[in-house]
Amino acid sequence: MSQPVLNNDYDVIVIGGGPAGAATGALVAEHGHSVLVLERSQFPRFHVGESLIPETFWSLKRLGLVDWLRASAYPRKFSVQFFSDGHRPSRPFYFDEYKPCESSQTWQVWRDQFDQRVLERARELGATVHTDAAVLDVQFDGEAATGVRVRLTAADGSREDHKIACRVIVDASGQSAFLSNRLGLKDVDPYLQKGSIWNYFENARRDEGERDEGATLILQTEGKKSWFWFIPLPGNVTSIGCTGAMSYMFPQGAAPADTFQRELQRCPELVERLRHARQTRDFLTTKDYSYYSRQGAGPGWVLVGDAFGFIDPVYSSGVFLALKSAELAADAIHDAFVQQNFSADSLGGWQTQHRAAVTLFRKLVFAFYNPDFSIGSFLKMHPEFRSNITDILIGDVYRPEVGKVFEVMGDVTPPSDRAPVGTMT
Repeated sequence: MSQPVLNNDYDVIVIGGGPAGAATGALVAEHGHSVLVLERSQFPRFHVGESLIPETFWSLKRLGLVDWLRASAYPRKFSVQFFSDGHRPSRPFYFDEYKPCESSQTWQVWRDQFDQRVLERARELGATVHTDAAVLDVQFDGEAATGVRVRLTAADGSREDHKIACRVIVDASGQSAFLSNRLGLKDVDPYLQKGSIWNYFENARRDEGERDEGATLILQTEGKKSWFWFIPLPGNVTSIGCTGAMSYMFPQGAAPADTFQRELQRCPELVERLRHARQTRDFLTTKDYSYYSRQGAGPGWVLVGDAFGFIDPVYSSGVFLALKSAELAADAIHDAFVQQNFSADSLGGWQTQHRAAVTLFRKLVFAFYNPDFSIGSFLKMHPEFRSNITDILIGDVYRPEVGKVFEVMGDVTPPSDRAPVGTMT
Protein backbone atom coordinates (compact mmCIF):
# COMPACT_ATOMS: atom_id res chain seq x y z
CA MET A 1 0.00 0.00 0.00
CA SER A 2 1.34 3.43 -0.92
CA GLN A 3 2.04 5.85 1.89
CA PRO A 4 -0.13 8.97 2.31
CA VAL A 5 1.03 12.54 1.80
CA LEU A 6 1.20 14.10 5.25
CA ASN A 7 0.06 17.49 6.47
CA ASN A 8 2.19 19.77 8.62
CA ASP A 9 -0.18 19.51 11.58
CA TYR A 10 -2.99 17.35 12.97
CA ASP A 11 -5.28 17.52 15.95
CA VAL A 12 -3.84 14.26 17.30
CA ILE A 13 -0.71 12.26 16.55
CA VAL A 14 -0.60 8.62 17.71
CA ILE A 15 2.80 6.96 18.14
CA GLY A 16 2.31 3.28 17.35
CA GLY A 17 -0.14 1.34 15.21
CA GLY A 18 -0.74 -1.72 17.41
CA PRO A 19 -4.18 -2.35 18.93
CA ALA A 20 -3.93 0.54 21.42
CA GLY A 21 -2.75 3.09 18.88
CA ALA A 22 -4.97 1.92 16.03
CA ALA A 23 -8.07 1.85 18.25
CA THR A 24 -7.32 5.29 19.71
CA GLY A 25 -6.77 6.68 16.24
CA ALA A 26 -9.94 5.07 14.93
CA LEU A 27 -12.17 6.40 17.72
CA VAL A 28 -10.68 9.91 17.80
CA ALA A 29 -11.15 10.13 14.03
CA GLU A 30 -14.72 8.91 14.43
CA HIS A 31 -15.25 11.83 16.81
CA GLY A 32 -14.36 14.10 13.87
CA HIS A 33 -10.77 15.12 14.67
CA SER A 34 -7.79 14.91 12.33
CA VAL A 35 -5.55 12.02 13.37
CA LEU A 36 -2.16 10.77 12.22
CA VAL A 37 -1.05 7.28 13.29
CA LEU A 38 2.70 6.74 12.93
CA GLU A 39 3.87 3.11 12.99
CA ARG A 40 7.58 2.25 12.69
CA SER A 41 7.04 -1.26 11.24
CA GLN A 42 5.47 -2.52 8.06
CA PHE A 43 2.15 -4.33 8.53
CA PRO A 44 1.32 -7.13 8.85
CA ARG A 45 4.00 -7.84 11.42
CA PHE A 46 4.48 -10.72 13.84
CA HIS A 47 3.33 -10.29 17.45
CA VAL A 48 2.74 -12.67 20.33
CA GLY A 49 -0.32 -12.43 22.59
CA GLU A 50 -2.97 -14.33 20.64
CA SER A 51 -5.63 -14.92 23.29
CA LEU A 52 -8.48 -12.42 23.71
CA ILE A 53 -10.38 -12.28 27.00
CA PRO A 54 -14.17 -11.81 26.90
CA GLU A 55 -14.42 -8.13 27.80
CA THR A 56 -12.53 -7.20 24.64
CA PHE A 57 -15.89 -7.88 22.95
CA TRP A 58 -17.32 -4.47 23.85
CA SER A 59 -14.36 -2.50 22.51
CA LEU A 60 -14.38 -4.61 19.35
CA LYS A 61 -18.11 -4.04 18.97
CA ARG A 62 -17.62 -0.29 19.23
CA LEU A 63 -14.89 -0.51 16.60
CA GLY A 64 -17.22 -2.47 14.31
CA LEU A 65 -15.04 -5.61 14.23
CA VAL A 66 -17.23 -8.26 15.85
CA ASP A 67 -18.83 -9.41 12.59
CA TRP A 68 -15.37 -9.81 11.05
CA LEU A 69 -14.30 -12.01 13.96
CA ARG A 70 -17.50 -14.04 13.84
CA ALA A 71 -16.91 -14.76 10.16
CA SER A 72 -13.26 -15.74 10.76
CA ALA A 73 -11.72 -19.18 11.22
CA TYR A 74 -10.27 -18.20 14.61
CA PRO A 75 -10.93 -20.80 17.34
CA ARG A 76 -13.75 -19.86 19.70
CA LYS A 77 -12.67 -19.50 23.32
CA PHE A 78 -15.25 -20.30 26.00
CA SER A 79 -13.02 -20.89 29.02
CA VAL A 80 -9.63 -20.96 30.66
CA GLN A 81 -8.35 -23.94 32.64
CA PHE A 82 -5.42 -24.25 35.04
CA PHE A 83 -3.17 -27.24 35.74
CA SER A 84 -1.07 -27.31 38.91
CA ASP A 85 2.16 -29.27 39.41
CA GLY A 86 2.24 -30.15 35.74
CA HIS A 87 -0.75 -32.48 35.68
CA ARG A 88 -3.60 -31.64 38.11
CA PRO A 89 -6.46 -29.85 36.29
CA SER A 90 -8.80 -27.33 37.83
CA ARG A 91 -12.42 -27.18 36.86
CA PRO A 92 -12.60 -25.00 33.72
CA PHE A 93 -13.62 -21.38 34.23
CA TYR A 94 -16.48 -21.23 31.72
CA PHE A 95 -17.20 -17.56 31.10
CA ASP A 96 -20.90 -17.94 30.38
CA GLU A 97 -21.52 -19.55 33.78
CA TYR A 98 -20.80 -16.16 35.34
CA LYS A 99 -21.84 -13.74 32.63
CA PRO A 100 -24.24 -15.42 30.19
CA CYS A 101 -24.27 -12.98 27.28
CA GLU A 102 -22.81 -12.55 23.82
CA SER A 103 -19.43 -11.44 25.20
CA SER A 104 -18.86 -14.75 26.99
CA GLN A 105 -17.39 -16.34 23.88
CA THR A 106 -14.21 -14.81 22.53
CA TRP A 107 -11.44 -15.75 20.07
CA GLN A 108 -7.84 -16.96 19.72
CA VAL A 109 -6.30 -14.84 16.96
CA TRP A 110 -3.21 -14.55 14.81
CA ARG A 111 -1.95 -11.18 15.97
CA ASP A 112 -0.46 -10.14 12.64
CA GLN A 113 -3.90 -10.47 11.03
CA PHE A 114 -5.81 -9.05 13.99
CA ASP A 115 -3.55 -6.03 14.41
CA GLN A 116 -3.63 -5.27 10.70
CA ARG A 117 -7.45 -5.33 10.70
CA VAL A 118 -7.64 -2.90 13.64
CA LEU A 119 -5.20 -0.58 11.83
CA GLU A 120 -7.29 -0.83 8.66
CA ARG A 121 -10.31 0.13 10.74
CA ALA A 122 -8.52 3.31 11.82
CA ARG A 123 -8.10 4.20 8.13
CA GLU A 124 -11.75 3.39 7.42
CA LEU A 125 -12.88 5.75 10.18
CA GLY A 126 -10.78 8.61 8.85
CA ALA A 127 -7.34 8.41 10.46
CA THR A 128 -4.24 8.92 8.34
CA VAL A 129 -1.87 5.99 8.83
CA HIS A 130 1.81 5.99 7.87
CA THR A 131 3.88 2.85 8.42
CA ASP A 132 7.69 2.79 8.14
CA ALA A 133 7.56 5.93 10.27
CA ALA A 134 10.07 6.08 13.14
CA VAL A 135 9.28 8.81 15.67
CA LEU A 136 12.63 10.26 16.73
CA ASP A 137 11.50 12.77 19.30
CA VAL A 138 8.50 14.51 20.82
CA GLN A 139 8.59 18.30 20.64
CA PHE A 140 7.72 20.30 23.76
CA ASP A 141 6.96 23.94 24.47
CA GLY A 142 7.74 24.08 28.16
CA GLU A 143 5.87 21.10 29.63
CA ALA A 144 3.33 20.87 26.81
CA ALA A 145 3.81 18.42 23.96
CA THR A 146 3.40 20.16 20.61
CA GLY A 147 4.44 17.67 17.92
CA VAL A 148 6.91 15.06 16.78
CA ARG A 149 10.04 14.69 14.71
CA VAL A 150 9.63 11.61 12.55
CA ARG A 151 11.75 9.77 9.98
CA LEU A 152 9.66 8.53 7.07
CA THR A 153 10.83 5.75 4.77
CA ALA A 154 9.62 5.96 1.17
CA ALA A 155 8.85 3.03 -1.13
CA ASP A 156 12.30 3.36 -2.74
CA GLY A 157 13.98 3.06 0.66
CA SER A 158 14.94 6.72 0.97
CA ARG A 159 14.43 8.42 4.32
CA GLU A 160 13.45 11.94 5.21
CA ASP A 161 12.91 13.65 8.56
CA HIS A 162 9.83 15.80 9.19
CA LYS A 163 8.44 17.89 12.03
CA ILE A 164 4.67 17.61 12.43
CA ALA A 165 2.66 19.67 14.92
CA CYS A 166 -0.42 18.63 16.90
CA ARG A 167 -2.50 19.47 19.96
CA VAL A 168 -2.37 15.99 21.54
CA ILE A 169 0.20 13.18 21.34
CA VAL A 170 -0.91 9.65 22.20
CA ASP A 171 1.95 7.33 23.09
CA ALA A 172 0.87 3.85 22.01
CA SER A 173 4.41 2.66 21.36
CA GLY A 174 3.90 -0.60 23.26
CA GLN A 175 6.72 -2.01 25.32
CA SER A 176 9.09 0.52 23.78
CA ALA A 177 7.37 2.95 26.19
CA PHE A 178 8.64 5.89 24.12
CA LEU A 179 7.58 8.84 26.27
CA SER A 180 7.76 7.08 29.61
CA ASN A 181 11.40 6.20 28.98
CA ARG A 182 12.32 9.67 27.71
CA LEU A 183 10.62 11.44 30.60
CA GLY A 184 12.07 9.09 33.21
CA LEU A 185 8.65 7.81 34.31
CA LYS A 186 9.09 4.07 33.77
CA ASP A 187 9.45 1.75 36.78
CA VAL A 188 10.14 -1.97 36.46
CA ASP A 189 7.98 -4.21 38.61
CA PRO A 190 10.33 -5.75 41.19
CA TYR A 191 8.05 -8.75 41.77
CA LEU A 192 7.37 -9.71 38.15
CA GLN A 193 10.71 -9.80 36.41
CA LYS A 194 9.95 -12.72 34.15
CA GLY A 195 10.96 -14.02 30.76
CA SER A 196 9.25 -16.26 28.21
CA ILE A 197 10.35 -18.80 25.60
CA TRP A 198 7.78 -19.92 23.06
CA ASN A 199 7.08 -21.62 19.77
CA TYR A 200 4.22 -22.78 17.54
CA PHE A 201 3.36 -26.46 17.23
CA GLU A 202 1.30 -28.38 14.69
CA ASN A 203 -0.94 -31.22 15.86
CA ALA A 204 -0.76 -30.58 19.60
CA ARG A 205 -3.65 -32.41 21.25
CA ARG A 206 -6.56 -30.18 22.19
CA ASP A 207 -9.58 -31.03 24.26
CA GLU A 208 -12.57 -32.33 22.31
CA GLY A 209 -15.85 -30.60 21.58
CA GLU A 210 -16.74 -27.10 20.43
CA ARG A 211 -16.91 -25.80 23.98
CA ASP A 212 -13.42 -27.01 25.00
CA GLU A 213 -11.25 -27.28 21.90
CA GLY A 214 -10.45 -23.55 21.84
CA ALA A 215 -9.76 -23.16 25.56
CA THR A 216 -6.67 -21.42 26.89
CA LEU A 217 -4.72 -23.72 29.20
CA ILE A 218 -2.33 -22.47 31.89
CA LEU A 219 -0.07 -25.30 33.09
CA GLN A 220 2.21 -24.78 36.08
CA THR A 221 5.24 -27.04 36.22
CA GLU A 222 6.18 -29.15 39.22
CA GLY A 223 7.26 -26.87 42.05
CA LYS A 224 5.71 -23.75 40.39
CA LYS A 225 9.06 -22.55 39.06
CA SER A 226 7.56 -21.93 35.64
CA TRP A 227 4.31 -22.24 33.70
CA PHE A 228 3.21 -22.88 30.11
CA TRP A 229 0.51 -21.24 28.04
CA PHE A 230 -1.41 -23.37 25.50
CA ILE A 231 -3.38 -21.28 22.98
CA PRO A 232 -5.13 -23.04 20.04
CA LEU A 233 -4.89 -21.19 16.71
CA PRO A 234 -6.24 -21.81 13.20
CA GLY A 235 -4.75 -24.50 10.98
CA ASN A 236 -4.18 -26.97 13.83
CA VAL A 237 -1.40 -24.72 15.17
CA THR A 238 -0.98 -24.05 18.89
CA SER A 239 1.00 -21.26 20.54
CA ILE A 240 2.91 -22.75 23.48
CA GLY A 241 5.22 -20.74 25.69
CA CYS A 242 7.02 -21.13 29.00
CA THR A 243 7.43 -18.29 31.53
CA GLY A 244 9.51 -18.04 34.68
CA ALA A 245 11.98 -15.85 36.56
CA MET A 246 14.68 -14.34 34.35
CA SER A 247 17.59 -16.07 36.08
CA TYR A 248 15.79 -19.41 35.93
CA MET A 249 14.70 -19.19 32.29
CA PHE A 250 17.92 -17.78 30.90
CA PRO A 251 20.87 -19.30 32.78
CA GLN A 252 24.25 -18.44 31.35
CA GLY A 253 25.16 -20.63 28.40
CA ALA A 254 21.75 -22.31 28.01
CA ALA A 255 19.94 -22.21 24.69
CA PRO A 256 16.20 -21.32 24.79
CA ALA A 257 15.33 -24.71 23.25
CA ASP A 258 17.16 -26.49 26.06
CA THR A 259 15.35 -24.51 28.76
CA PHE A 260 12.01 -25.16 27.08
CA GLN A 261 12.68 -28.91 26.97
CA ARG A 262 13.90 -28.90 30.58
CA GLU A 263 10.66 -27.32 31.76
CA LEU A 264 8.52 -29.46 29.45
CA GLN A 265 9.74 -32.57 31.25
CA ARG A 266 8.40 -31.06 34.47
CA CYS A 267 4.90 -30.76 32.97
CA PRO A 268 3.54 -34.28 32.23
CA GLU A 269 0.20 -32.97 30.95
CA LEU A 270 1.92 -30.95 28.24
CA VAL A 271 4.32 -33.75 27.36
CA GLU A 272 1.30 -35.90 26.57
CA ARG A 273 -0.36 -33.14 24.51
CA LEU A 274 2.81 -32.68 22.44
CA ARG A 275 3.47 -36.38 21.89
CA HIS A 276 2.57 -36.21 18.18
CA ALA A 277 3.26 -32.50 17.66
CA ARG A 278 5.89 -30.77 15.51
CA GLN A 279 7.41 -27.35 16.21
CA THR A 280 7.15 -25.00 13.26
CA ARG A 281 10.01 -22.54 13.80
CA ASP A 282 12.97 -21.63 16.00
CA PHE A 283 12.20 -20.69 19.59
CA LEU A 284 11.40 -17.06 20.39
CA THR A 285 12.13 -15.17 23.59
CA THR A 286 11.09 -12.05 25.43
CA LYS A 287 12.62 -10.83 28.66
CA ASP A 288 12.12 -8.52 31.64
CA TYR A 289 8.83 -7.04 30.48
CA SER A 290 6.81 -6.04 33.57
CA TYR A 291 6.74 -2.30 34.25
CA TYR A 292 4.45 0.67 34.69
CA SER A 293 4.58 4.44 34.27
CA ARG A 294 4.35 6.59 37.38
CA GLN A 295 2.55 9.26 35.34
CA GLY A 296 0.23 8.49 32.47
CA ALA A 297 -0.57 11.93 31.06
CA GLY A 298 0.72 15.48 30.88
CA PRO A 299 -0.08 18.72 29.04
CA GLY A 300 -0.80 17.64 25.48
CA TRP A 301 0.15 13.96 25.90
CA VAL A 302 -1.32 10.69 27.17
CA LEU A 303 -0.19 7.05 27.39
CA VAL A 304 -2.31 4.05 26.36
CA GLY A 305 -1.88 0.28 26.20
CA ASP A 306 1.53 -1.20 26.91
CA ALA A 307 3.10 2.27 26.85
CA PHE A 308 1.18 2.87 30.09
CA GLY A 309 2.39 -0.44 31.55
CA PHE A 310 2.53 -4.19 31.09
CA ILE A 311 1.82 -6.77 33.78
CA ASP A 312 2.38 -10.37 32.67
CA PRO A 313 1.10 -12.76 29.98
CA VAL A 314 -0.54 -15.25 32.36
CA TYR A 315 -4.12 -13.89 32.15
CA SER A 316 -3.94 -12.59 28.54
CA SER A 317 -4.94 -9.08 29.62
CA GLY A 318 -2.74 -7.15 27.18
CA VAL A 319 -5.07 -6.67 24.20
CA PHE A 320 -8.03 -5.99 26.48
CA LEU A 321 -6.20 -3.25 28.39
CA ALA A 322 -4.91 -1.84 25.10
CA LEU A 323 -8.40 -1.55 23.61
CA LYS A 324 -10.08 -0.36 26.80
CA SER A 325 -7.47 2.32 27.45
CA ALA A 326 -7.85 3.40 23.82
CA GLU A 327 -11.58 3.87 24.30
CA LEU A 328 -11.17 5.84 27.49
CA ALA A 329 -8.38 7.99 26.05
CA ALA A 330 -10.25 8.70 22.79
CA ASP A 331 -13.30 9.96 24.66
CA ALA A 332 -11.13 12.08 26.97
CA ILE A 333 -9.31 13.56 23.96
CA HIS A 334 -12.61 14.46 22.31
CA ASP A 335 -13.80 16.13 25.53
CA ALA A 336 -10.49 18.03 25.71
CA PHE A 337 -11.12 19.50 22.26
CA VAL A 338 -14.69 20.40 23.16
CA GLN A 339 -13.50 22.18 26.32
CA GLN A 340 -10.19 23.38 24.82
CA ASN A 341 -8.47 21.98 27.88
CA PHE A 342 -5.42 19.82 27.14
CA SER A 343 -4.13 19.51 30.68
CA ALA A 344 -2.94 16.26 32.28
CA ASP A 345 -6.18 16.04 34.28
CA SER A 346 -8.29 16.50 31.16
CA LEU A 347 -6.43 13.96 29.02
CA GLY A 348 -5.65 11.45 31.75
CA GLY A 349 -8.49 11.73 34.25
CA TRP A 350 -9.69 8.25 33.27
CA GLN A 351 -6.39 6.70 34.38
CA THR A 352 -7.20 6.59 38.09
CA GLN A 353 -10.00 4.12 37.43
CA HIS A 354 -7.93 2.32 34.81
CA ARG A 355 -4.96 1.95 37.13
CA ALA A 356 -7.24 0.47 39.82
CA ALA A 357 -8.51 -2.06 37.25
CA VAL A 358 -4.95 -2.94 36.22
CA THR A 359 -4.10 -3.45 39.89
CA LEU A 360 -6.74 -6.20 40.16
CA PHE A 361 -5.02 -8.13 37.37
CA ARG A 362 -1.66 -7.50 39.02
CA LYS A 363 -2.81 -8.83 42.40
CA LEU A 364 -4.18 -11.99 40.80
CA VAL A 365 -0.87 -12.41 38.97
CA PHE A 366 0.88 -12.08 42.35
CA ALA A 367 -1.34 -14.85 43.74
CA PHE A 368 -0.48 -17.07 40.78
CA TYR A 369 3.28 -16.62 41.25
CA ASN A 370 3.34 -16.90 45.04
CA PRO A 371 4.70 -20.42 45.76
CA ASP A 372 3.04 -20.43 49.18
CA PHE A 373 -0.44 -19.61 47.88
CA SER A 374 -2.92 -21.68 45.87
CA ILE A 375 -5.89 -20.05 44.16
CA GLY A 376 -7.54 -23.49 43.98
CA SER A 377 -7.18 -24.04 47.73
CA PHE A 378 -8.42 -20.52 48.41
CA LEU A 379 -11.58 -21.14 46.36
CA LYS A 380 -12.24 -24.41 48.20
CA MET A 381 -12.25 -22.42 51.44
CA HIS A 382 -14.08 -19.43 49.95
CA PRO A 383 -16.26 -20.64 47.04
CA GLU A 384 -18.26 -17.41 47.27
CA PHE A 385 -15.32 -15.62 45.60
CA ARG A 386 -15.14 -17.84 42.51
CA SER A 387 -17.22 -15.29 40.62
CA ASN A 388 -14.78 -12.51 41.61
CA ILE A 389 -11.83 -14.50 40.27
CA THR A 390 -13.75 -15.24 37.08
CA ASP A 391 -14.67 -11.55 36.74
CA ILE A 392 -10.96 -10.73 36.64
CA LEU A 393 -10.22 -13.55 34.18
CA ILE A 394 -13.02 -12.19 31.97
CA GLY A 395 -11.79 -8.60 32.30
CA ASP A 396 -14.79 -7.24 34.19
CA VAL A 397 -12.44 -5.21 36.40
CA TYR A 398 -13.93 -1.72 36.37
CA ARG A 399 -16.38 -2.47 39.20
CA PRO A 400 -14.86 -1.79 42.66
CA GLU A 401 -16.69 -4.70 44.29
CA VAL A 402 -14.67 -7.20 42.22
CA GLY A 403 -11.61 -6.39 44.30
CA LYS A 404 -13.23 -7.49 47.58
CA VAL A 405 -11.70 -10.92 47.06
CA PHE A 406 -8.29 -9.48 47.93
CA GLU A 407 -9.57 -8.20 51.28
CA VAL A 408 -10.01 -11.86 52.25
CA MET A 409 -7.04 -13.20 50.30
CA GLY A 410 -4.66 -10.76 52.00
CA ASP A 411 -1.17 -9.89 50.82
CA VAL A 412 -0.01 -12.49 48.31
CA THR A 413 2.98 -10.56 46.98
CA PRO A 414 5.50 -13.14 45.72
CA PRO A 415 9.20 -13.09 46.61
CA SER A 416 11.28 -10.65 44.59
CA ASP A 417 14.66 -11.18 42.98
CA ARG A 418 15.18 -7.44 43.17
CA ALA A 419 14.90 -4.78 45.84
CA PRO A 420 11.62 -2.87 45.45
CA VAL A 421 11.98 0.28 43.37
CA GLY A 422 8.51 1.72 43.76
CA THR A 423 4.89 0.86 44.28
CA MET A 424 2.03 0.97 41.82
CA THR A 425 -0.80 3.06 43.23
